[in-house]
Amino acid sequence: MKIIAGLGNPGPEYAKNRHNVGWMFVDALADKLGADNWKEKEQGLVAEGRIGTEKILLIKPLTYMNNSGECIGPLMRWYKLEPEDLIVVHDDMDIPVGTIRIRKKGSAGGHNGIKSTIAHVGDENFSRVRIGIGRPLPGWTVVNHVLANFPAEDVSKIDEAIKYLIPAVECMVTEGTDVAMNKYNPKKVKKKKASEEKTDEENREEKSEAEVQEVAAVHGKE
Repeated sequence: MKIIAGLGNPGPEYAKNRHNVGWMFVDALADKLGADNWKEKEQGLVAEGRIGTEKILLIKPLTYMNNSGECIGPLMRWYKLEPEDLIVVHDDMDIPVGTIRIRKKGSAGGHNGIKSTIAHVGDENFSRVRIGIGRPLPGWTVVNHVLANFPAEDVSKIDEAIKYLIPAVECMVTEGTDVAMNKYNPKKVKKKKASEEKTDEENREEKSEAEVQEVAAVHGKE
């Protein structure tokens, strides 16, 4: 069994927010798989489906973004799954709108939903699917940005990203994350030196603490 969790916030007021692109993806995948048997379990909405011969558990945490792990961790333990059986789909401000990145593991990179998931799963060795939502406009706070709906010009980019990711995530389940990364991650025009790649990762880890705290301060949940 594999778990595919889309991060976001519950409630109609958040449904179309940039922060809820993980939920949007899981809903689209559920439609594709015909998984409409949503039930509430361990503070999340859960539906079962199949990709190939693999049983899939689709999850939309109801714990709000900052506490996503409070849903995902207990479900992992309930089904006796390993971190490698988990795929988390979430928004990312550090890549352009509609751009996707698949990663096999890694740190939270400043994302509170991933930080919570790592804390409650107890391991960072789970796959992530990042969907770009771009940086805030001049004068906008991080909170304003992530809790705003996508503007009309970005809706089609997100729709295309989600359509593109459905077979990518199916590939992650049937062939593994490494294969999916090679097939679906955007190709780099020029390979960076190892030292430059390290700098990029360090830059993600050294994001302004004010940004992280600002997002976390939104009624304690995002």
